[in-house]
Amino acid sequence: MNGALGIPERDGRALLAIDTSLGTSIALGTGDRVFEAASDDPMRHAELVGPLLERVLDESGVDPARIAGVVCGIGPGPFTGLRVGIAAARAFAVGRGIPLLPMHGHEAVAFEVLSRGAAAGVRVVQDARRRELFVTEYSGLDWAELPVRSEDPHLVARAEYVEAAHEVWPERIPGSALIRLAALRLAAGRPFESERPLYLREPDIKQPGAQKRVSA
Repeated sequence: MNGALGIPERDGRALLAIDTSLGTSIALGTGDRVFEAASDDPMRHAELVGPLLERVLDESGVDPARIAGVVCGIGPGPFTGLRVGIAAARAFAVGRGIPLLPMHGHEAVAFEVLSRGAAAGVRVVQDARRRELFVTEYSGLDWAELPVRSEDPHLVARAEYVEAAHEVWPERIPGSALIRLAALRLAAGRPFESERPLYLREPDIKQPGAQKRVSA
């Protein structure tokens, strides 16, 4: 889909966003328009990220040479899915020689809610599998219209979770909101996040330890 979101013009250049922490979301913003392609498939990130990227480039008609930065969703998210989007974003940024702009996916979800003025604060809750939840709290928007994080992303056991009236459970991370937030951060001179992925727990697959010596 596409729509006018008031993205500040950056010398005719564009911003690309890639997130695979919850489904797969690709977005491209140029001028005041954002083009987005997404899939809710929770498993086929590697197969989908390329075709979805090709779709937004085709629909927008934007030459890849005009892309000035790649917004990278760093989670929170599961290890297997999240690393696909991060690898794709890094590869595109390195290949074009442009900056990588890491952001929390939950910030984009909170931004969509808070920018509508429907709530003073919002809690973003995401299924983390293995009977756990990823949870982040935001208290509102600051002067630059950026969400204020009041509680960092963390894991909560589903059995111990207490519902809140201001919570939202996203079906996917909105790529268009990542683009808008990146543009606002750049305009306000705000820093981006560290490139470190927010897995919030160790991956299931671990490096094997040293083999034990067998005595005769």
